[in-house]
Amino acid sequence: MTAAATIPGKHALVTGGGSGVGRAIALALAAAGIGVTICGRREAELAEVAGENDRISGIAADVTDEAAMAALYERAQAARGPFDIVVANAGMAGSAPAHKTALSDWQRTLDVNLTGAFLTVKPALAGMAARKTGRIVFIASTAGLKGYAYVASYVAAKHGVIGLMRALAAETVKSGVTVNAVCPGFVETEMLEESIRRIIEKTGRSVEQARSSLASTNPQGRFIQPDEVAAAVLWLCGDAAQSITGQAISISGGETW
Repeated sequence: MTAAATIPGKHALVTGGGSGVGRAIALALAAAGIGVTICGRREAELAEVAGENDRISGIAADVTDEAAMAALYERAQAARGPFDIVVANAGMAGSAPAHKTALSDWQRTLDVNLTGAFLTVKPALAGMAARKTGRIVFIASTAGLKGYAYVASYVAAKHGVIGLMRALAAETVKSGVTVNAVCPGFVETEMLEESIRRIIEKTGRSVEQARSSLASTNPQGRFIQPDEVAAAVLWLCGDAAQSITGQAISISGGETW
């Protein structure tokens, strides 16, 4: 499929678009001719990404704040038309044994990763169904497909995202809207660097040892690159993926089968 030939003229929302995977997705969609609104909490990062392609504009918003997301929708759609594509990418992760996980940390992880994903897509559903077209893509994780030690809240949240995706796919299946999730393994982003830092602090390992321990979860022995995730999202947004809905697509070098 030549994505750029099938997608121009659309309007996409990408949350967490100021860095990492979100930035890569925004740039890939914009390169395919799509107008992209990115959101996040740090205006400087949004402005930097928007400066890389004039099809991208940024609006600061917290995905856990329902009123803020409603305001984002109103402002962005007034400027560029309704969202044809919504990519719920914003996320965060901490690390602790389950019995040492504070309730506040548990709740914050679910708020950002699961409730934030719901609040990101909820305002788009009725309009997409009425127009009988739309693409919703959740950026989940292999943590939504299997368990990992010491990240119970993150695993629970990402499993919830997969369940949410499947429920919405079932609700929208007759409407022309597709709903899917992309599930990367460890991606070489700022979040990965934070995970490596925590391993070093808690275990005394070297940077190389910490990186190797995480890369070893991928049977290919490497980290996923943000552009690989973006390419999968771009494909799901194209005409050739019209029959793909309700799917959790693993991008993990064979970590999950």
